[in-house]
Amino acid sequence: MEGTRIVSVEELAADAFVDAGYLMPGFIDAHVHVESSMLPPREFARVAVRHGTVATVSDPHEIANVLGESGVEFMLSEASDACMPIAFGVPSCVPATAFETSGATLDAATVARLLADDRLSYLAEMMNWPGVLSGDSEVVAKIAAAQRAGKPVDGHAPGLRGHEAERYIAAGISTDHECFTLEEAREKAQCGMHILVREGSAARNLEALWPIVREFPQLVMFCTDDAHPDDLLRGHINAIVARCIAHGLDLFDVLRAACVHAVEHYRLPTGLLREGDRADFIVVQDLISFRVEQTWIAGAMVARDGKSLVSSVQSTTPNQFRERRFVMDDFAMAAPRRDGPVSVRAIQAIDGQLVTGEAISTLHATEGVLEPDVSSDTLLLAVCNRYHDAKPALAFIRGFGLTRGAIATSVAHDSHQVVAVGATRAALCTAINAVFAARGGLAVVDDGATELLALPIAGLMSDQPAEDVALAYQRLTLMAQQLGSPSHEPLRAPFMTLSFVTLLVIPALKLSDRGLFDAREFRFVPTVLH
Repeated sequence: MEGTRIVSVEELAADAFVDAGYLMPGFIDAHVHVESSMLPPREFARVAVRHGTVATVSDPHEIANVLGESGVEFMLSEASDACMPIAFGVPSCVPATAFETSGATLDAATVARLLADDRLSYLAEMMNWPGVLSGDSEVVAKIAAAQRAGKPVDGHAPGLRGHEAERYIAAGISTDHECFTLEEAREKAQCGMHILVREGSAARNLEALWPIVREFPQLVMFCTDDAHPDDLLRGHINAIVARCIAHGLDLFDVLRAACVHAVEHYRLPTGLLREGDRADFIVVQDLISFRVEQTWIAGAMVARDGKSLVSSVQSTTPNQFRERRFVMDDFAMAAPRRDGPVSVRAIQAIDGQLVTGEAISTLHATEGVLEPDVSSDTLLLAVCNRYHDAKPALAFIRGFGLTRGAIATSVAHDSHQVVAVGATRAALCTAINAVFAARGGLAVVDDGATELLALPIAGLMSDQPAEDVALAYQRLTLMAQQLGSPSHEPLRAPFMTLSFVTLLVIPALKLSDRGLFDAREFRFVPTVLH
């Protein structure tokens, strides 16, 4: 190795013994939203290299929904001097749907202009698969712009099967990280699609999909999609590799999925331990646990023995948040009668899943208002527009198990309004006001006390060191879990679950700032049934 490059690779003599671990190419996260770590790019990279990650393929979709092109530019600028390369794509769906209010719009002309930027490597996940299949002119134009630029197009089509999946892939979509059954992954791989096996904080598909590595080894990559700060401190792609080896998969099939395929598919500048390559590599203790002893990027050691050798750097805090203060009556849902029982449609939250169910609950109207009922775990849910003055959208949700208090967050996919769930209107109002006052963050309200993790960067990311953010996130998570009854199993990640009840492209019921939405039929539905 000379400077940043590998100048030669030599075979050791048969009787040579070197007690220095195993030298291998570094790991690549083939699809991750850096914003979901609640850390800006430089701080994310500082933590990821501890686990042998030497590059990521990242969609700045979250911040683009808040700040548009300026958000993408912020991420590019931050990453330009990060210790690890971050290959950003051009967000393809801002806003994600026409049924919500985002902070910005990236139309086909804007997307085409961004794709001409050499700093942007691909067209990021095309969530609008109905638009692909129907030939929507904006969607078609965005895909065509990527093809003219010679850049790959990422997919996002959970549960899409059969002829529709074939048509989606034939339109030029090259990857999918949303497969949640082995049968779905097999069908898409048979059409030549690259399958990104996802194991992150929000969605965990490895146990269902690991056989695809054996069946289609040439088409698999690994990704996290969303890696929360506490999870990122514990591990990254190295943890996926270790679990695949524990399942008995072939070592080199696993390593190609973890280290090589993303480099080839996205044409990353990352080295693969060949002569002339950039000197990007890692040293692992063994080929079972894959404990990373050293991480080298461009000829410099950036992590050793699980510790980053890179210092934290303060970030700027671009944001978009209207000043707003709510009162309790803003969260009063009108009942069809002054008093008596009322049937309502409720979202059913599912622990550890992006999908939700639909439930029917009976609430009691009191003086013309529907109040939450903790005895049936039917809690009040609100989405408040942070970009414009508007009335809160209200609904009911089950599965959180709160018996008191409320939690709120400005991380609310995909438009990142403020979403909150509460056992009472008063607690809900307090939690939402705390997030608005901080111009973004996570809040827990319990018996009048409010705790907050501020996220001043677009209401999505902190400007503090990763270790501090992770501790604060863990503390708030524990507090949120303790708001429930001891007899109710607490949600593993209540803020994560809450942040996805606004994701309209995932079934079944969701809530946008415009109302209760049936993602199966792509239409708004009433909360009150009779």
